[in-house]
Amino acid sequence: MRVFLRLHVLDRVAIGLLVAGLLCVATGWLPTGPASDAMNRIAPLLAFLGTVIVLAELTSRAEVFDVVAARVARAGRGSYPLLFLLCVAFASVTTIALNLDTTAVLLTPVVLALATRIGIAPVPLAMTTVWLANTASLLLPVSNLTNLLAANRVALSPLGLAGRMWAPQLAAVVVTMGCLWMFFWRRGKRGTEGVPDLADALADRPDRIGAGASGPGAARAGDVRTDRADRYRPPGVHRPADRVLFRACALACGGFLIAILVADVPLWMASATAAAVAVAAFGVRDRSELRLSLIPWRLLMMVPGMFLVVETVNAHGLHDVLASAIGDDGGTLGLLRAAAVGGGLSNVLNNLPVYLAGEAAVPVANHDQLLALLVGTNAGPVITPWASLATLLWYERCHAYGVRVPVRRLMGTGAVLAASAVLASVTALALTR
Repeated sequence: MRVFLRLHVLDRVAIGLLVAGLLCVATGWLPTGPASDAMNRIAPLLAFLGTVIVLAELTSRAEVFDVVAARVARAGRGSYPLLFLLCVAFASVTTIALNLDTTAVLLTPVVLALATRIGIAPVPLAMTTVWLANTASLLLPVSNLTNLLAANRVALSPLGLAGRMWAPQLAAVVVTMGCLWMFFWRRGKRGTEGVPDLADALADRPDRIGAGASGPGAARAGDVRTDRADRYRPPGVHRPADRVLFRACALACGGFLIAILVADVPLWMASATAAAVAVAAFGVRDRSELRLSLIPWRLLMMVPGMFLVVETVNAHGLHDVLASAIGDDGGTLGLLRAAAVGGGLSNVLNNLPVYLAGEAAVPVANHDQLLALLVGTNAGPVITPWASLATLLWYERCHAYGVRVPVRRLMGTGAVLAASAVLASVTALALTR
């Protein structure tokens, strides 16, 4: 019991969900047939999730993200508006191409360290990653686990899903940009929130600042400006410690993207191959980084447990409640209704189980209504810290770095974003039938 209590709260949640799901099957609350169907359905998802996180972790340790982030900051040339556009593009591309959890777990530390290096407040950068981790996750199956489920349900290939969701995705990103600038990035709103805490945290953990930076733009830990000037100091060039590892992991990520976008390769196979390349490179160059902790055990326990629990609840009445709430209207009002139910419940519970339960409640022929539910469960969970796993992971990373975003402000600004992004995206979905 003491060992269990010493675990991170998310680890305890994951173990609890898995145990609860297995108990549901063992006690007969969930018949073995639906349980078996659920496990068969998520087996490729688990293979993909496990391998893509390993790929992303090793890519980060090879300093690919650090190099890109430093180049983004240098490309901004000291201009806040230009840095804003570049950070939006960076977070959006990372979410779309590598999935939202990668943005939350790996890009967040990069931008927080970057904030100290260039002497600006970390909160605008942190909010950019968490919001776009959710709202930029509509375009490809790889971007979000819910997308994988939806693409299978409506029989869309990666390019097919992108062809259907490009307009909702564009609308969500544009609205997110507007909210980010209004609440966090414009002059007078950038503020100094989190700066002293972040500087202290990085002074205690200099390894997080990123070795290899050089030149007059490279800032020391704690060298953080607290003014509200219109300019920032660009960082120096970041040089990866091991160029072979850097190139191998960069090529692995590029090959992964080509495989899923151009070749007809299953997602789990593409991610497993790319991860194998990265693992092989580290096996030759730096075996000390190849640890069991690379495997996302927490997610691999949480996802099947969540599926089993949701299947059990569905079998005992949730399906009927959601079917009544979502309805069967495939028109524009029906799309808005499905998205509102998905987004609202996601902020009360969590977006993955809400999508799973909602998917079963949407009539099979109503493809657009299902995609509207997807919009609600992807772009809507930005209000509460537990609304999506990505937000939970982001909150954990910010806490570890000493950056505090007041929950009241997070929820207040998130409510504005959720309502406007979901409305804009569903409208775009309806207009591009």
